Amino acid sequence: MNVPLPLFVKRDGQPKRSAITCQYKCGNACFHEVPNTSRNEYFGDIVRAALSRRGMLKGSAGVVVAIGAAGVLASCGTDSTGEQAGGSLVDGVPVGTNFTPVAPNSDDALVVPEGYETAIVIRWGDPLFADAPSFDPDKQSAASQAVQFGFNNDFAALLPIEGQANSYLLVVNHEYTTEPQMFKGYNKENPSLEHYQTAIAAHGLSVVQVQGESGTGKLTTEFGKYNRRITGTTEFLVTGPAAGSALLKTNADPTGTKVLGTLNNCSGGVTPWGTVLSGEENINQYFANADKVDESAKGRLQRYGFPTGASERKWELYEPRFDLEKEPNEANRFGWVVEVDPWDASAPPIKHTALGRFKHEAATIHVAADGTVVAYMGDDERFDYMYKFVSSRKIQSGTGQASMRHNLTILDAGTLYVAKFTGDHPDKIDGTGAVPSDQGFTGTGQWIPLLVTAEDGKATSRVDGFTAEEVAVFTRLAADKVGATKMDRPEDFEASPKSGKVYVALTYNEQRGKAGKPGVDEANPRNINKFGQVLEIDDEHAGVKFTWNVLMLCGDPKTADTYFAGFDKTKVSPIAAPDNLAFDGYGNLWISTDSSRAADSNDGLFSVVLDGPNRGETKQFLTVPFGGETCGPIISEQRVTVCVQHPGERDDATAEKPASHWPDGGDSLPRPAVVSVWKKGGGRIGT
Repeated sequence: MNVPLPLFVKRDGQPKRSAITCQYKCGNACFHEVPNTSRNEYFGDIVRAALSRRGMLKGSAGVVVAIGAAGVLASCGTDSTGEQAGGSLVDGVPVGTNFTPVAPNSDDALVVPEGYETAIVIRWGDPLFADAPSFDPDKQSAASQAVQFGFNNDFAALLPIEGQANSYLLVVNHEYTTEPQMFKGYNKENPSLEHYQTAIAAHGLSVVQVQGESGTGKLTTEFGKYNRRITGTTEFLVTGPAAGSALLKTNADPTGTKVLGTLNNCSGGVTPWGTVLSGEENINQYFANADKVDESAKGRLQRYGFPTGASERKWELYEPRFDLEKEPNEANRFGWVVEVDPWDASAPPIKHTALGRFKHEAATIHVAADGTVVAYMGDDERFDYMYKFVSSRKIQSGTGQASMRHNLTILDAGTLYVAKFTGDHPDKIDGTGAVPSDQGFTGTGQWIPLLVTAEDGKATSRVDGFTAEEVAVFTRLAADKVGATKMDRPEDFEASPKSGKVYVALTYNEQRGKAGKPGVDEANPRNINKFGQVLEIDDEHAGVKFTWNVLMLCGDPKTADTYFAGFDKTKVSPIAAPDNLAFDGYGNLWISTDSSRAADSNDGLFSVVLDGPNRGETKQFLTVPFGGETCGPIISEQRVTVCVQHPGERDDATAEKPASHWPDGGDSLPRPAVVSVWKKGGGRIGT
C-alpha cells in the first residue's frame, strides 16, 4: 500500500537546524567564511574531456572481510544465510524493505513502522559500573560523568562477544556537549570549573557490555569487565609520521607523542581485527585566540576554521592548552582518526597520523580481494575533500597478543590519497540538477597521492613544498596544492559487503555556486545545494582509479532537481541531509539524516534499494524525536539500532525549561540515547 507522504515546506532556504546546535556541534561552521579559499582546480575551471571508462577497473568487487563474527560475505546473489540479495522482489517488494514507510512528522517520540517495537538501550548519564552513581540532573559532576554514559552519542558499533550467546560490546562515541541544556544555572560568559570538567568528561567514547533478549531485539546493559569510559582527558598514544614532530610538541608533552583526550568524535568504523575507529571532526571550536599566534601558524589555523578571540565554551579559562596564544601546537593534536581496542580496557587509545589531519567524519574499512586494507574518509566541511588510505600491511589472523599488536599498526604504514573527479557530461551541468543523460550523473576519477609512510615509519611527502610531517598535520593545505575536487561536505563512507562499491554521503552545501564560490560540477551538480546527495563509487580500492555516479539527489521528490537513480519519484519518501550510512545483510543501503534543512519533519532513517528493478526506491523506516538527529545506524536481521543525538535541542530550550522530555517523559531533561527497534513477535527486519 502506498501511503501519501507530506512533502517539504519551504523556508526561504534557512536551515532547519537550531542555532544552538550550530553553536555547540560545529562552532557555527555554516555561518563562517568557508575555510577553503584555495584556487585549486575544480570542474568549472578546467576543460574536461570525458575519460574512457572502458577497462578502467579490474576486479574491484572483490571479497570483503566481514566485521565481527559473520565470516566472509558473498559478493553477489544470495547472502550467507541463503536469502535473496537486495533488489530481489518478493510479492513486488525488495527483500529487506518490506515495511510501511513512516510519514514525516514533528513528534517528540521515536516513530517506527506499524508492527515494530522499540526500547532504550542506554541514555546520557546511565552508570557503566556497579559503583557509579545513577543520573541526577541536579547533581551532575565531573566525577560522576567520568563513570557514566557520555552526552550526544553519534557512532555506534555492536561487537559479538565470542563464546557468549547474544552478548555484545556496544561502543559509542560522544560528539559534543550542549552546556545550556545540560546544566541548570549555566553561565555561558563565565562557566564554572565544575561545568567545564563535567562537559569535557561527557566527551569521548563509552564501551558497555549488552545482552540481547531471546525472541526480540531488546538489549540490556550489564556491568561487564569490558566497560570503559574514554573522555576528553584520557591519555592517547600518537603513532605514524607526525609522532614526535615539533608540530605536536607542547609544554605539557615535549615528546609530541601523548595527547590528553579526544574531542568532537563524529562517526566511525569497525575494523576486521575487532577495534573501533572514530573521527575527530569540528575540533576548531574548542580553542581560543587563533589570531594571537605567529603569521605562519595563523594561516594554517585559518584553513582549519579556528576562531579568533574567546571560544564558545571558554575552556581556556581553566586549561591553558585550549588557549592557542599559550599553546599554539595543541590545535595540531586534534583532528585525527582514533582507534580504540574495546577488548582491553587498559590499552591506550591511538591517534593515527598517517591518515591525515582534517575534520574527520569517519574512517571506514574495506578489505580488497588481495587482503589490502583501505580506509575511506571524508572531510566534513563545505568545499573540502574525500580521502583514502591504502595500507601496505595485511591483517594477521588469530586473537593472540602478537596478532593484535601487528593489526594495531596496520594504519601506520601505507599511502594517503585525495580524490579528484571528472564528469562525463561537463557541458550539460547547469546547476539546476537536471539529469544529463539516460545513465544519470556519471564520471571517472583518480586518487592523488599525498603521503607515503614506509614500513620503518619513515614518511615521504608527495606534495611539492611540503615535508612529510606537514602533509600529515596540515593535510588540507597539501590537498589544496594538488588540485583535489571540492565537494559538498563529504561525510560517511561505506563499502557494500555485496558488491564492493563504495557509497559516500554529501550532506549539503548552500554556498555552492554563490558569488566568489566554486560552481557546480557533475558530482556536485546543484547550485545552493540545500539537500545533499549520495555518490556510488566503483573503486580499484588498492589502485588509483575509479568510476562513479550520483545515486541520489536528495530533496522533495516532487521537484525537478531531485533524482533517485531513475526510480519513480512518486513512490519515494522525501529525504534530505544524508549523513551516516549502513548496509543490511541483503545489500540495501540505509541512510540516517542530520537536520533535514527545509523539511518540515524530524530526522530519520531510510532504506534504499541498490539493485534490481527497484533501484533507488527510498523508504523512511523511523523518525527520531523533536529537535534530534539520527546517528550511528546498525542494521541486522533481528534489530535496528540508532543513536538519538541532541533531542529537544532548540534555541529557546534550557535545562530549566527543556523543549523535549524524551525519553523519560514527565518534566525530565531530554537525554541523548541509543535505541533498538525490532519486529513484534520476532522475525527479520524488513521481511
